[in-house]
Amino acid sequence: MAKLDFKNVQTMIGAGAVVNGPITLKGGIIIYGKVYGDIHTDGPLRITVSGKVFGNIQASDAHIGGNVKGDITVTNKIVLGSKSEITGDLIYSSLIIEDGAQFQGSCSVIGNKESAIDPSKKEDLKPRFTMASTSSDPNA
Repeated sequence: MAKLDFKNVQTMIGAGAVVNGPITLKGGIIIYGKVYGDIHTDGPLRITVSGKVFGNIQASDAHIGGNVKGDITVTNKIVLGSKSEITGDLIYSSLIIEDGAQFQGSCSVIGNKESAIDPSKKEDLKPRFTMASTSSDPNA
């Protein structure tokens, strides 16, 4: 399992919590519950296996263990955990996809940090590859 540094996490959305609306913060965040809205943080983001986000995400690093329906932009590393389900585009510097992760969308490696900071420049990036997992058969 890939590890990210989550020392600067000051915000937690609990398992029973439902947050409506955008979240903007400076430090890191861990999500066990549900978020309906965009998330923008200068720090790391972690979505646990029970976490669900319905909106776009922007963070320095991300570890996705749950579900995301929206685009994800990280300036550094993103890890798609083995139980993650992502529907949306990824923009990143480094990508790790664990066995079992389900992803549907396009991937773009950022050429410089400015591209990841400004999602409006997303159209300037060319996808390097696209992958989708629609089968639950591990041999597919």
